[in-house]
Amino acid sequence: MIKAVPYRYRVLILLCSLTTLTYLDRICISIVGVRIKKEFALSNEQFGWVLASFALAYALFEIPSGVLGDHIGPRKVFIRIVLWWSLFTALTGLATGLVSLIVVRFLFGIGESGTYPNCLITISSWFPANETGRSLTWVGIGSQIGSAIAPLIIIPMAAQYGWRMPFYVNALIGVIWVMCCFFWFRNFPSEVRNISGKERQQIEAGCRHTSGQHLIPFRAIFKSRTLWALMFMYFCFQWSNYFFVAWMPVYLQEGRHFTEAETKPIIFTLFITGIVGLLAGGFFGDWIVKRKGLKFGRRFVGMTGLGMCGLMIFFSAFLPQNNISAYCLIAANGFYSFGVMVSYAVCSDIGRNNTGTVTGAMNFFGQMGAFFLALMFGKIADITHNFNYPLFVVAFVTFIGCILWLAIDPTKKIDIQTENKKPMNNY
Repeated sequence: MIKAVPYRYRVLILLCSLTTLTYLDRICISIVGVRIKKEFALSNEQFGWVLASFALAYALFEIPSGVLGDHIGPRKVFIRIVLWWSLFTALTGLATGLVSLIVVRFLFGIGESGTYPNCLITISSWFPANETGRSLTWVGIGSQIGSAIAPLIIIPMAAQYGWRMPFYVNALIGVIWVMCCFFWFRNFPSEVRNISGKERQQIEAGCRHTSGQHLIPFRAIFKSRTLWALMFMYFCFQWSNYFFVAWMPVYLQEGRHFTEAETKPIIFTLFITGIVGLLAGGFFGDWIVKRKGLKFGRRFVGMTGLGMCGLMIFFSAFLPQNNISAYCLIAANGFYSFGVMVSYAVCSDIGRNNTGTVTGAMNFFGQMGAFFLALMFGKIADITHNFNYPLFVVAFVTFIGCILWLAIDPTKKIDIQTENKKPMNNY
């Protein structure tokens, strides 16, 4: 039965499982954050440094990991990523205080960096251009699945065996994934024996990554005005995302006074709504590009996602009713998910054979946004003794990201001679 599924969709399942594990590991520390803060007597600002250390390391090594994937292929990079992060996920469970948490989470961030750039390289190599939006949707869905199932797994496990046990279990799952990747996955369809000739021809005729294109020098890539706008937009976008992943469980428990058990269905529902948003954004994005063109289609999806996400976050902080605030956060993540993967589609649009480098550059700025969010949120919460004030800042930054989409033109591919001069045809 598995052989009846086109090979590229099996590759997509592997990528979806990778991003599921990525977020299962990433969100683990925030779900048990209140327990960790209590055991080590950490303030919000100190816990913010723990969260920020991951984001900073992830940012610093995102571009090198993307460049590495462009040069040696994503398979080797995937194996390095998951082995490294599995080791430091396990070591998180052995932390003894603030310093060890910061060091281990920094090293964990180094390990996890490069996941999305190399997923984009794989999509560019394994899927025709007209399937980019839908394929990216499933990569994003993996992150929402991991975040949605995390509280269902981690909260009961932490309650039964302590907060350290989930980190050990997640590390073991990562090692199993590496074995599957090593024995089954390859960088290009041409390296796989049991793929049909018809499917291989279909992929190679329409994919973004082709043997006729060459890697562009690193400096030339950063001459793109669209890329600079994309990077600053994603810097803003990641403030809302990292709030959901890193601070939201603490916000719900300490800011809105939900119990740990009460946060479980809220977090689950929030990320399930994210899956709906991703599906809607992926299919609607492909449809509107075909109807209205590449530039309008990408911008419309991106601006709608950021604008509505920022509005819902603002309402969540503004409204006094705890339950309504939670509903607003659920809606906010749905809109975030609706708009997020179009950013990666633009990386593929303009990057082609340099997709890994371009995505790494965008993600570097995004993770720097996450770094500042992690520090800002805890600091403001400690100073004001109110968790809603930093949430207003998140909403404001998200609105700025929405406006930046007006400067992003996905029809201008990165090229040494023709950047910003020759628009590529809409598909």
